Amino acid sequence: MNNISTTPFSVNGIDYNPPAKPIVVICMDGSADEYLDMTMAHDRMPNLKKMVLQGYRGMVRGALPSFTNVNNSSIVTGVSPAVHGICGNFFYDVKKDQEVMMNSSEYLRAETLLAAAANAGRKVAVVTAKEKLRDILSYQLKGIAFSAEKADQATLETHGIENAETVIGHKTPAIYSAEASLFVLRAGVALIKNGMADFLYLSLTDYMQHTYAPDTEESLAFYEAQDVEIGKMLEMGAIIGATADHGMNAKVKADGAPNVLFIETMLTEKFGAGFRVICPITDPYVKHHGALGSYVLVYVNNNSDINEVEQWLAAQPGITEVYNKEKGCRLLEQPADRTGDLFVLSARDVVVGKTPADHDLKALDGTLRSHGGRYEEMVPLVVSHALNATYKMKAQGDPRNFDVFDFTVNGTH
Repeated sequence: MNNISTTPFSVNGIDYNPPAKPIVVICMDGSADEYLDMTMAHDRMPNLKKMVLQGYRGMVRGALPSFTNVNNSSIVTGVSPAVHGICGNFFYDVKKDQEVMMNSSEYLRAETLLAAAANAGRKVAVVTAKEKLRDILSYQLKGIAFSAEKADQATLETHGIENAETVIGHKTPAIYSAEASLFVLRAGVALIKNGMADFLYLSLTDYMQHTYAPDTEESLAFYEAQDVEIGKMLEMGAIIGATADHGMNAKVKADGAPNVLFIETMLTEKFGAGFRVICPITDPYVKHHGALGSYVLVYVNNNSDINEVEQWLAAQPGITEVYNKEKGCRLLEQPADRTGDLFVLSARDVVVGKTPADHDLKALDGTLRSHGGRYEEMVPLVVSHALNATYKMKAQGDPRNFDVFDFTVNGTH
């Protein structure tokens, strides 16, 4: 890797001074800390263990709601949803009176540090497992951007790469598989090795975490396979920062049945019609979670009812937090024009939904494991190289998962 640019760049109020080494940031989608703990305890992640011993490992707060699009957007901008505007996978566009997927860069209100790095001379590559993220992450990017899900459709004109399967040496994987995430890491290895990229963002998918608990053989083998690819990147001199977009918890009752509160149904039964519940976890990948997470928004037609509705919801078993718009936007760092009248967050083992008719629980692949609320907010941050004095102090404060590029680029030299 010769002639790696060290030109500084700034974006969203943060200065980046990149070293002349490959920079790799990995978003280990759905990786609650216990997944790393369990696999390292079984001595099946030697390279990650080396990163922990030589570098830094800690727990950091993600962005809320603890969903994929929200946190990936925060990671590539370095700022909260209040600033970048992506506040779910799905939202109610009041102006258009439409419920829509929030997977387009048209909804992004901040520049990305990936585009800024490319403009400063770095060879930037974004590889994501899910196609739904590619448009947001590649916003204004002069570089490589493609998904594992549609790698065989990547073209030089639109994705900055052609013949991706040949370059990587693997076929386009099924999205509901361990291979979808492993393909992303293998792509990172190939792009560095072939001199095609020296500043990479690799975003995995959480199908495995939705399906398997940390102590299962399927999970252990999956993380062991990730570790092999991480080792290859370390051998090529990369500085690696790894974090997660959110954690993952079982959302089931003692008998294993899904533990669901259908909020719109509950409100209609108590107060009558006039409510719209939005589930921001909703995305095209329903086998993961059945569009059930631990965070929903409530739109209340009769504004005079809001205080009464808020108090009633807050008193319901399984509901842990309810906020009005003003308080919720402040505490949860949300863009006011893209949120409802009430924010509702549920307990560790509970998910909240709309009505039974709106969620196909038969589509779930196995048990119900999901995320979105406070109990999936804390995630690991691992940096492969020792932190300098300034970043050791930052790590003692309140670092966020979206500080991962700051720590990886600025914190190790």
